[in-house]
Amino acid sequence: MIESILLKQVSFLEGVTEKTGDILIHSGKIVAMAPSLPEKAELIVHEKGLHVLPGVIDPHVHFRDPGFADKEDLYTGSKAAAAGGVTSFFDMPNTHPSTTTLALLDEKKTLASKRSLVNYNFFMGATTDNLQELKKAENIPGIKVYAGSSTGSLLVNDPSYLEMIFREVPHLIAVHSESEDIMNEQKKKYERPTIMDHEHIRSALAARVSTAAIIALAKQHQHRTHICHLSTAEEVFLLKGLAPLITTEVTPQHLFKSSPGCYMTHGHFAKMNPPIRSIEHQQALIKGLKDGIIGCIATDHAPHTKEEKTQEFSKAPSGIPGVETSLPLLLNWAAEKQCHLSDVIHWMCHQPARYFGIQNKGFLAVGYDADLVLVDLKKKKKVKPQSKCGWSIFEGETLQGWPIMTLVNGQIVFREDDFFDSVKGKEIILSSFV
Repeated sequence: MIESILLKQVSFLEGVTEKTGDILIHSGKIVAMAPSLPEKAELIVHEKGLHVLPGVIDPHVHFRDPGFADKEDLYTGSKAAAAGGVTSFFDMPNTHPSTTTLALLDEKKTLASKRSLVNYNFFMGATTDNLQELKKAENIPGIKVYAGSSTGSLLVNDPSYLEMIFREVPHLIAVHSESEDIMNEQKKKYERPTIMDHEHIRSALAARVSTAAIIALAKQHQHRTHICHLSTAEEVFLLKGLAPLITTEVTPQHLFKSSPGCYMTHGHFAKMNPPIRSIEHQQALIKGLKDGIIGCIATDHAPHTKEEKTQEFSKAPSGIPGVETSLPLLLNWAAEKQCHLSDVIHWMCHQPARYFGIQNKGFLAVGYDADLVLVDLKKKKKVKPQSKCGWSIFEGETLQGWPIMTLVNGQIVFREDDFFDSVKGKEIILSSFV
């Protein structure tokens, strides 16, 4: 373990102002930032032209562990995260078994302490019979409610039970928001559906109706709520002005891909829930993000094997990997002058920390944990898959802006394609929403 690291003459942002200076890390914390510091550290990193960002916080991943290790596990998922500059993640409960009890939650945290290279915490999943378990949970980012069925067995779409959760559970509620009833009706219209029908079966109407109902519950009970992976223009309109009570996220794939092109190019590999939609929805999501209605980026990293994805449409599971490409995609967007580097940091670091009450992470400041990513904003290279599943719908695309080094709690876990497996992440400590 390295006790102290000095980053020499690196660039970083204070607000939107770029500065150059030294950053001293000691015992896992940022202890000093100045134009120049004495070269007294166990390790000195001095590489010209690098920018330091707070480590990315991904509040929505599916690392498939336990139960689906052929797709991903906490070790391989955290490796992909580290390669992408992600230093903290929240994992979803639809593993096998699903994370629906305190005992299973503890088992998952213990597993992560032994396997994960980056920091971690886990959502608990709501079912129709685990209300008491949800109420007793401690130090979790929230409760995940699947108001529409996705790739797991979790589904809570009874209005009276949903209201009970909002009334009695003392945690943030994160919602996969699609109306099961509307989707079931839509399915009846397609005798032999294909990938081109996916966005029509899981329609924009299904998303809007569900989200409107969730908003009503959240307002009625004044309950902190987070809508996952927003996908429609209508939902952007519904969510305007509702933060901080009700917040939302958007995935890079919904920002940078649209139908029908993505389905024509990638086929079932682009199948995910909620679906990638038309360019009109894509443009509304981009505007919603830039206007501040959508507050943060989350990947919904959900890998499946190539063999599963090449099955016929009805059997091919929904979900795509993305934890390793989210930061490069956003840095490339900044390089294209579609946003500012400060926006990337706001969406991927500051806002997830604020939304979920993450202590001492998400900001580049003295006293904060040394979860950092050094990036080369000028570096161009093609996307190569890092996830265990071995594919990406962004594979082969040339992006500008790549992580060179990732530090977790003051330890180097990734540096120029090398991983340091002796480093292990820690459980993320959470406080109330601020």
